Amino acid sequence: MWKRIRALIGTSIAALGLAGCGAGGPQLPAQDDAATIGRDKQVFVEALKPRAEGRPVVAVLALNEGTEMTDLLLPYAVLQRAGVAEVRIVAPRAGRVSLYPALMEVDGAQDMASFDRMHPSGADYVIVPAMRTDDDPAVTGWLQRQARQGARMVGVCSGARVLGRAGLLDGRRFAGHWYDRSTLLRRHPGATYVPNRRYVVDRGIATTTGITASVPTMLALVEAIGGRQRAQALASELGVAGWEPAHDSAPFKLDAGRAWTYVVDKAAFWRDERWRVEVQEGSDDIALALAADAWTRTGRVSVAASASGPVRLKSGLLLAAQPVDGGAPRVPLSPALRPVQQLDLTLCEIAERYGPARRDRVMQEMEYPRPGNACERAASARS
Repeated sequence: MWKRIRALIGTSIAALGLAGCGAGGPQLPAQDDAATIGRDKQVFVEALKPRAEGRPVVAVLALNEGTEMTDLLLPYAVLQRAGVAEVRIVAPRAGRVSLYPALMEVDGAQDMASFDRMHPSGADYVIVPAMRTDDDPAVTGWLQRQARQGARMVGVCSGARVLGRAGLLDGRRFAGHWYDRSTLLRRHPGATYVPNRRYVVDRGIATTTGITASVPTMLALVEAIGGRQRAQALASELGVAGWEPAHDSAPFKLDAGRAWTYVVDKAAFWRDERWRVEVQEGSDDIALALAADAWTRTGRVSVAASASGPVRLKSGLLLAAQPVDGGAPRVPLSPALRPVQQLDLTLCEIAERYGPARRDRVMQEMEYPRPGNACERAASARS
């Protein structure tokens, strides 16, 4: 309890301190005409094309004590479905990885030492999610070794902070979650923030905006490895119209009103309802992660996976689960939707239950630029 209170105080101070702050430091203007966007996408794809023949190795990095669930599950699931690379979750210790913000865990991580023995030349690509702490020595040291061996890195969302701790943002252009912008520029004064781009690459180090940028970024990586046709087919399967880098950064900021609401919500953690999401063999990782992540970020719900025992998700990952009180509210998942469409439906359900303001707060945290008529489209797709 006291650990949670201390963490809350620190987070609250940070939120209030960032309210009203500009990005500070150097920024590059981003041109938003179609030709420039197309060129930026092609630059990203070309920069991440395989350097050698054969099936590339992708390490999705995790911290056993806590890794952001969507940042971890979505890249892993998208790349597994693409079938263009050998994909492994790698962590300091083998076995279980705790996820946040939902109360879930996955099994099957390979420890760094055994990965290094299996792949002495290093990974071809390393995906770096947000982690509970951004300066774990084992993680930082391993990233530095992988970079020296030539691995290309993709920092998803606040994974940019982890890359920064390893010294891999210095002197580079970067994206990153909007909340981290000032922190990253303060820590890395030689780095340059690029607005209005979901993903950016600079000399082998790629970074993305907030949580929901993981799917378009992974589709761009799939295009780099397996070609545009494979990426297009996968995008259709996932329910994604495109994976261009264009992004409007302007709405994503923390003003004083939003900061105060955030602090009040976090302070009232005792109001959390315990919800369950029912999972079974073959449950879709992407839909599960997006829905559980979004509901948890309302500040009113904590979500746990409910099943009679561990279940194998569609990607092959083993999700730890146990029975949850049948009286607990259930997170609604719609199997009729394509995986990424689940987020639109979830946001509409959040607005119905808690109001549009709370839905908008979730969208801010997930840095999700929801297009108009999303509720109607999600309802139509479900029917």
